[in-house]
Amino acid sequence: MEEIINRVAKSGLITLDLEDYYHHGERVLYDLKENLFMGMILKEKDFREFLKGHDWSHYTGKNVAVTCTEDAIIPTWAYMLLALHLEPYAHSVVFGNLNDLEEKLYFDAINQINPEDYRDARVVIKGCSKHPVPTAAYVEITRKLQPVAQTLMFGEPCSTVPLYKRPKNTQAVVNS
Repeated sequence: MEEIINRVAKSGLITLDLEDYYHHGERVLYDLKENLFMGMILKEKDFREFLKGHDWSHYTGKNVAVTCTEDAIIPTWAYMLLALHLEPYAHSVVFGNLNDLEEKLYFDAINQINPEDYRDARVVIKGCSKHPVPTAAYVEITRKLQPVAQTLMFGEPCSTVPLYKRPKNTQAVVNS
């Protein structure tokens, strides 16, 4: 009987699973439309009173996307004031929708990855996951690893799509 050889295990491939960088905190959308007078106007005095009296501790540890889904002109300072009130409590605050928030959470996590850990490596960026990984996160990790990796692939080690292979006789970029 022939011995079964796991060629994937012997290939020297490093699998990077972006799902490992998923932030498990709750995601919340704060919609400024709730603060509009007659659904159209943000009154500064009323808004400031709301900000002072609101219990912001409900956002402790949460990831908050701040937006306005109503077709109203919202002054930039209103979003800035909201951020100032959310910041002491929330894990993360971003302007935009829940997808923008998800991208920021992944970008923050990817920013913590040391590209030197992948220098001259053959890297497979895993494609399947239980949690949705934004396409922007795949683009960002590709951008971050391409200068140092020997090869970049997408998918699973047993079935990859080649993305990048450093040309022969060239060195990886030295990050300074």
